[in-house]
Amino acid sequence: MEPAGNPSHHGATERRTSGRALRLVVADDERDIVDTLAAILRDAGHEVYGVYSGADVLPTVRFVRPDAVIMDIALPAMSGYAIAQELRHTFTDLRRPLLIGMSGKWKERSDQLIAQQVGFDHYLVKPCDSEEILDLLEPLKQKR
Repeated sequence: MEPAGNPSHHGATERRTSGRALRLVVADDERDIVDTLAAILRDAGHEVYGVYSGADVLPTVRFVRPDAVIMDIALPAMSGYAIAQELRHTFTDLRRPLLIGMSGKWKERSDQLIAQQVGFDHYLVKPCDSEEILDLLEPLKQKR
């Protein structure tokens, strides 16, 4: 029996762990965000690589070849905007990772439009809902 006020969590868990495991890169200069999000994504069955600086994102992506990159826009050493542009130019084939940007600083509609123009597929405002991130990743699990 499920606890009151907590309907169908069991179904959500089944949905999250079905399909193929994804290879993901999570980048943020706030270690707690990387570590927490990585733990949530690993619990959902994914392989996660965490990085804490913009300078580390591109080498990690080139090595790992992830299905998706989830990153802060305001990374030190190289901004998320610059990284997204570079990834869009580097990966022109079907192996281009899904790009999810996050920001607690830039929250306006104009910021979202800039993110879209430089190559982000999705833009989330911090604090991000982990369920929303898992939902954005769900279609990737069906692809081979």
